[in-house]
Amino acid sequence: MAPKTANLAILFADVSGSTRLFETLGDTVARVKVAECLETLTEVTKEHNGTVIKTIGDEIMCTFPTANDAAKAACEMHEALEEEITEGTGGEGTTLSIRVGMHYGPAILEAGDVFGDAVNVAARMAAQAKGGQIITTQSTINKLEPLTRASTRFVDRAPIKGKKEEIEIYEIIWQEEDVTRMATGLLNDDSKPEVCLKIRYNDKEVVLNKQKTGLVMGRSQTCDLSVNEKLASRQHVRIEMRRDKFFIIDQSTNGTHVLIDGSDEAFLRREEMPLHGTGRISLGKSFAEGPTEIVSFIHDVI
Repeated sequence: MAPKTANLAILFADVSGSTRLFETLGDTVARVKVAECLETLTEVTKEHNGTVIKTIGDEIMCTFPTANDAAKAACEMHEALEEEITEGTGGEGTTLSIRVGMHYGPAILEAGDVFGDAVNVAARMAAQAKGGQIITTQSTINKLEPLTRASTRFVDRAPIKGKKEEIEIYEIIWQEEDVTRMATGLLNDDSKPEVCLKIRYNDKEVVLNKQKTGLVMGRSQTCDLSVNEKLASRQHVRIEMRRDKFFIIDQSTNGTHVLIDGSDEAFLRREEMPLHGTGRISLGKSFAEGPTEIVSFIHDVI
């Protein structure tokens, strides 16, 4: 049969932390659990007008006629697995979760398989996702129904192989509590104490709270906090407020060093971690090297 081209939503979902799963449960039990997980994902795919193209190890590749079908399926995949807990050989609980990447665009269908640009971009989104996340592109977000589109947040911009421009990456929020908060504005509940994060560099201070939920630090003068460190990238790191908690997300070449009072120094490279208490941040240079360009922060309650 000759290949044909169609606009499709391509979705990849794979088991997060499968290596640890095998270490915890042993090969035989882990294989059964992964197979059961893939069977659940297959059932959800079919329920939302989707087609399973293939499974690759602990990953499933599916297609959907619309972006909204794919988004609904992705949310239900997470929900179906949320309550599934397996007991490890040591008695500890192991949560089975997945990470999902998807993209809507032109794809080539041939001999039961799918190829093309949309497949490559969807695979890239899956690589960007972490356990419990649904990651997609802005062009896909634009094709979602308004209610689903309202439950998304911008994550980052990233280069994609074969494309000249960076792609804007979004996360689809599937947890019911998070969706409700985003839709109704319950985060403005005055009965709760308001938290804030005060970030200071030299004589400049930026306060993150419900009114300002994020900032970017780096060498560029366009950043919220411009840091005069030669090892810093132009847009080196982000700090975000999510559900009254603060997270630092490295997006640099040389990494970010975080020293929270009372804890060991942490090093991030394309990773994130929560910020609490008081501490210091160094862009690109460890604290053992005696950096002079240091950002300080204080987590406070108003």
